[in-house]
Amino acid sequence: MSIKFSDLNLDKNILSAVTSAGYDSPTPIQAQSIPVALEGRDIMASAQTGSGKTAAFLLPTLHRLTHRTDKPGKGPRALVLTPTRELAAQVEKNALTYAQNMKWFRTVSIVGGASFGYQTRALSKPVDLIVATPGRLMDLMSSGKVDFDRLEVLILDEADRMLDMGFIDDIETIVEATPEDRQTLLFSATWDGAVGKLARKLTKNPEVIEVERVDDQGKIEEQLLYCDDMRHKNRLLDQILRDANIDQCVIFTSTKAMTEVLADELYEKGFAANCLHGDMPQGWRNRTLMDLRKGRCKILVATDVAARGIDVPTITHVINYDLPKQAEDYVHRIGRTGRAGRTGIAISFAEVNEYVKVHKIEKYIDRKLNEVTIEGMEPTRKRKGAGGSGKPKGHGGWGAKGGYGDRDRKFGDKKPGEKKFGAKRSEGSGFAGKAKSEGFKKSEGGFKSDGGFKADGFKKSSEGFKGKRKTGGDFGGKGGFSKPVRAPKRG
Repeated sequence: MSIKFSDLNLDKNILSAVTSAGYDSPTPIQAQSIPVALEGRDIMASAQTGSGKTAAFLLPTLHRLTHRTDKPGKGPRALVLTPTRELAAQVEKNALTYAQNMKWFRTVSIVGGASFGYQTRALSKPVDLIVATPGRLMDLMSSGKVDFDRLEVLILDEADRMLDMGFIDDIETIVEATPEDRQTLLFSATWDGAVGKLARKLTKNPEVIEVERVDDQGKIEEQLLYCDDMRHKNRLLDQILRDANIDQCVIFTSTKAMTEVLADELYEKGFAANCLHGDMPQGWRNRTLMDLRKGRCKILVATDVAARGIDVPTITHVINYDLPKQAEDYVHRIGRTGRAGRTGIAISFAEVNEYVKVHKIEKYIDRKLNEVTIEGMEPTRKRKGAGGSGKPKGHGGWGAKGGYGDRDRKFGDKKPGEKKFGAKRSEGSGFAGKAKSEGFKKSEGGFKSDGGFKADGFKKSSEGFKGKRKTGGDFGGKGGFSKPVRAPKRG
């Protein structure tokens, strides 16, 4: 008999909120972590993205907060540290959902890019939970605006990522300012190396919980396309984005500058595209994510900052325009699709000289990526380790009529017994006005008549994300693509 949330002895108000949110049974990481946390024990938990780890630490923490404290002061009773602002926002959102019946509950988000004055004023009143990124929290601590005299629970979410981003000194400083009798809950993709050493330093006799990695192949269809160069890559991207079965798409690039350049190019060609990266003002980042959730932004071009904390069920595709620098980031990236029980497609571009990066990713996920091609756009350059052929060895590919996967099955076609995602949309919405039976639109509708964005790749952009794109515009007019209304120039 499977375990239910009602079996976990959670506070009735929290349980009611969880039920209202549509959850009945806990995930494996939740089922293992919540009872241990409710006992007040420290935890070192390892679980992959999308496993439900946020609820695994929030639910027992909120349960603890239902019991009033005798300690005086205004400081938080619980602290969650996250590596990115986006993840902090997601954690805070989930906390408010689960605490909706706890009318006295107060949470404050402490992240960079937001108003320092607002955060200072918010901390002038008693607060139950702080969700913070290390850098901004350190700023407030150094100015004496926050103390941890009342702190009962310390949570580090994605601890490995925080160390990768160079936050280890900040984390150690923050931890030193917290009471020694606190409960510590640590969540990380791995406990190897420095993150394991730090975890053992921060915890007391922790319960180590490792949830076996679930194979997402049935939920996320992973594809690998080799390309000769950037121009070839842009032609492939054009073909893929003009598929009628794409609902929303996240495109990952390796640099902040490239997110802006690529988003500008896509916008100029009629796509409702915008970018997201760490140098954008927080208000702009929030608006961009809201446009994504509301469906006003169809294509989000982002750095890895977006791989953590974005939970938008309607994202049907993830495209790795650039391969991630770290193999583990591949998992976080593709985890933006195939959420909430839906299916998704993850497409990775690799230049012929990037076979080493591909091998590292395959080694990390313990499976081979399925190599495919678009007919007429196959790579021509040979790559090392490919047997000198320069051609993918995978089965299927992109068929003669734009088909994807098996030769006799078009991209997005429904398999027997399979629920089709990216259902047919009304004319004038989505990526194209009409879903065409031939699959991908031919290259004459691409970014350039020669099939690429420009003969020399991308144009240089001095305007960046300032003023070129309007996130609220739709595209896809009758029979093709209509250009969104240009936003007034900002700044």
